[in-house]
Amino acid sequence: MKRGAGQTSSSRPGAARPSEAEREARIDATPGLRARIAAHQVISDVIAGGHALDERFSSSAVPNRTLGLDPRDRALVRSIATVAVRRLGAIRRAMARLLDRGLPRNAGQLEWMMIVGLAQILFLDTPDHAAVNLAVRAAKEDVKTAGYSGLLNAVLRNAIREREALLGDLDPLTVEAPGWLAQRWRRSWGEERARAIAAAHLMEPTLDISVIDDAEGWARRLGGTVLPTGSIRIDAHTPVPELDGYAEGRWWVQDAGAALPAKLLRFGQGARVLDLCAAPGGKTAQLAAAGVQVVALDRSAERLKQLSANLARLGLHADIVVADAASWSAEPFEAVLVDPPCSATGTIRRHPDVQWTKKPGDIDQLAALQSRILDRAAALVRPGGEIVYCTCSIEPEEGEFQIAALLRRNPDFRRDRIEPGECGLPAEFVSADGELRTLPSFWPNENPRFAGIDGFFASRLRKQG
Repeated sequence: MKRGAGQTSSSRPGAARPSEAEREARIDATPGLRARIAAHQVISDVIAGGHALDERFSSSAVPNRTLGLDPRDRALVRSIATVAVRRLGAIRRAMARLLDRGLPRNAGQLEWMMIVGLAQILFLDTPDHAAVNLAVRAAKEDVKTAGYSGLLNAVLRNAIREREALLGDLDPLTVEAPGWLAQRWRRSWGEERARAIAAAHLMEPTLDISVIDDAEGWARRLGGTVLPTGSIRIDAHTPVPELDGYAEGRWWVQDAGAALPAKLLRFGQGARVLDLCAAPGGKTAQLAAAGVQVVALDRSAERLKQLSANLARLGLHADIVVADAASWSAEPFEAVLVDPPCSATGTIRRHPDVQWTKKPGDIDQLAALQSRILDRAAALVRPGGEIVYCTCSIEPEEGEFQIAALLRRNPDFRRDRIEPGECGLPAEFVSADGELRTLPSFWPNENPRFAGIDGFFASRLRKQG
């Protein structure tokens, strides 16, 4: 396929360019076009700009790509962008097969427009004609891509004709995952588990919640299932704020894996407990609901505002501190929960952008920060007290290796082994060293909506004395 095929008249020299107002009016007059434009802008922000996908749908996002869209179109934008980012490896392979000379240079947003079209044709239920026509219309409305609208039209129509071949042999590990991550997972977990991890990332994530009380009752009311660890898993596509009990503050959204570390802490009623790197606050809520005096510390004042709002909705309290977890000092606590910044590769199923926004060097940098924060946590717990260290990463450098290194440099600490069955933990969640390790491929289920769990590591340590 040749690059310039089918250039439109809008790219001819001397052609009068419409005013911005005329362009906006045309876009608004075409149902679905504004949503497709927003989708390709969001994807560009994530893949080229390194922004988190969820952040692009926040009301405070700058620029706000979905501003002015009705709820249905906003949901469509999120659906397209999420699928495009989740299946980016397969979509880019399709593009490589359909473009024999690759993408043209200096073509503006053409790549992202093409990705939006291919995501709909290959992985969504969008009618083919709508996916093609709206992608071409979007290209024609942008001066930098107008001259390539014919090329875009040809690529998408060929994708429809070759759909079966393009969807064949989509190996989750070699096609869908970035090469550097696939290599890491093979080295860390072996070929079979690495493939299972990559396959799990292609599944739509579940909705897990933690409740203040009466898990069985809330499971019945919400049509969910109580998991062995106490979380409730719900098969629902209703917006979270519209679900029964949310506005009343009876529960909060929290993956079943993320809910485990706080349950591993041992403390007495009314104990002083530090939640280090606390935002967005799910673990803080667990501790506060357990009746302890919680200090929730995070360096991000903005994220702590979200934590504070969540606690207010739940009717819970914590003392909130804005500070650097690597250097903050205070009187020692009876227990410290430390969940430092990490690569978050255990959450790719829920946040597919993670695998495309992280780089190989990030893990080493994050591991160095985690080491400093863990040393500070060690200084903030009293003799006889406990630390639970956790990360939502499946990289051993951010989990198992951190604990081994701490124990080598700090003889005051010993592992307080986690045992199978504790907190409802299946045996496969507990390593030979007595540490928690979940992988996204754990908890298989015949119903994909009830399968999987975020990848988490946690270790419980006791300070001698």
